[in-house]
Amino acid sequence: MKNPLTKVAAALPPGTLAVAGGTVVLGAASYIHLGVAGHSLSVDDMANVSLLWTIVMSVGIGVFFPIEQELTRIVAARAALGHGAGPVLRRATLLTGAILGAVLLAIGVGSGPIADLMFHGDRSLVFALGGAFAGMAVCYLTRGVLAGLGRFGAYGTQLGIDGGLRIGLAFGCGLAGVHSALAFSLILAAAPIAATVVTLPALLRVVKPGPRIPWSELCSGLGLLICSTLLSQVVVNAAVVSTKLLAPSDSALIAALLNALVLARVPLFVFGSLQASLLNGLSAAIAVGDRAAFSGMLRRIGAAVGLLGVLGGIPAVALGPWLIQVLFGAKPVLGCLDFFWMSAGTVAYMFAMVLGQALMVFKRHNLQLLCWAVGTGVLAGVTFLPGEVATRVILAYAAGSVATVLGMLAALRHSFPGSPAKQAAPAQSASEQTMPTLSAGVVGE
Repeated sequence: MKNPLTKVAAALPPGTLAVAGGTVVLGAASYIHLGVAGHSLSVDDMANVSLLWTIVMSVGIGVFFPIEQELTRIVAARAALGHGAGPVLRRATLLTGAILGAVLLAIGVGSGPIADLMFHGDRSLVFALGGAFAGMAVCYLTRGVLAGLGRFGAYGTQLGIDGGLRIGLAFGCGLAGVHSALAFSLILAAAPIAATVVTLPALLRVVKPGPRIPWSELCSGLGLLICSTLLSQVVVNAAVVSTKLLAPSDSALIAALLNALVLARVPLFVFGSLQASLLNGLSAAIAVGDRAAFSGMLRRIGAAVGLLGVLGGIPAVALGPWLIQVLFGAKPVLGCLDFFWMSAGTVAYMFAMVLGQALMVFKRHNLQLLCWAVGTGVLAGVTFLPGEVATRVILAYAAGSVATVLGMLAALRHSFPGSPAKQAAPAQSASEQTMPTLSAGVVGE
């Protein structure tokens, strides 16, 4: 008779446990990095680092994580039919380089206003911001290919090295008595770049030649997906930036909110270990026309997300106000009710991520974008209601996430109706969309 942990492991998408170890290290690195910084820097410097971290984890993820998702989807579908990933990697590298170049150009042109508005005039942090974006670009490019090919061991290794370096560098700065916001910010650039370099040989060994991939296959949904992901990052990270704009002089609240959100989003870090394998599994199931596997995987991952939210939310609500003071040196400006709403928002946000990946597999990027736009609109409406700033921005996170989930449930039902009779038509449609692309020779990782 299987024990409960064995049953849970069996219900997860293949490759989840291989990624989980690296995800745990990388997630812990976020807490340690910010914790050491909080005990080493002044309140104002920590507010700058907190805001830079938030921008990297919102704008950076919004721009570059879609590259990983699209590569995972494309490569997994191609790999199911035996196509090599070499041409996809080459063109994706060029595309990623072009996107990174455009982002760095925009940062360079706007360095003065960005420094004045976000970092109290410190332009060195704008430089660190650009470096962090470069780190994200290279790691998400390579992770997308690894996930698509099902090489989750190498994927998890890259996550672990990235997290381990962040932990080591943060402790190194703390033990050396470093009190520089720039030093702690550059960790976000150095760690992912080094981790990518270390794991690059493992990637190149498994990339095989294959048919040419047209640019249209690689780019057709990427723009919509970038917009969707940017809006999703607005929803999950808006609290800190909104507080900076609504109460710019309240550095203690800005830093405490980031610390609280990081703590309340522990389940979201764990959920990261499910995303790559989930998208790989859903894409492969649709590529071979196995709708039963698709539906079963979606139901199991939904149950796992709900359990994850409960297990992470209860300790966050009960101990959160005390933990952020002990771990991060935060001021006592938030209470248990604040953590309850942040935890509720995190559970809803994870469900939205799951449903969004299902829509992406059906190539319903437009509906995914529409749902995140609705959620962002709800977030903005709640943010500008009268009341205390902290209460407004926290409730906005929860309300925006719930609105997105409701929209995606309706959109997914439209794309994949529940009755067997209606499922036949979408199944054929998905297959028809996939096969011409495969005959065109698009190769994924």
